[in-house]
Amino acid sequence: MLEIFYQSVVASALFFAAVCWGGSIRAGDTSRINKLIRKAGSVIGIKLDPFEAVVERRTLNRLLSIMDNPTHPLHLQLDSQRSSFSNRLLQLRSAITLYNKSPLAGR
Repeated sequence: MLEIFYQSVVASALFFAAVCWGGSIRAGDTSRINKLIRKAGSVIGIKLDPFEAVVERRTLNRLLSIMDNPTHPLHLQLDSQRSSFSNRLLQLRSAITLYNKSPLAGR
């Protein structure tokens, strides 16, 4: 029963936050979330997956569901990102690279 509560309430809120943060989550925030997940795991009595593993798994599942559904609005975008050689997804291209224009690039 506690595991159902964790999955439906706590995990849902944590991973919604991950979606909102996107790729800009800091290492300190990730470690605090992992600490919270470990504490919740000790309360419910099972070992829970770390934050990064769950976010990666959920992201991959979402991408695969979009790629399997030809009526999804993003299907054509993702399908055009496939490599013609290996059928893997290619990294998205960006028109600008913020890092190269930042003061950190010279360090």
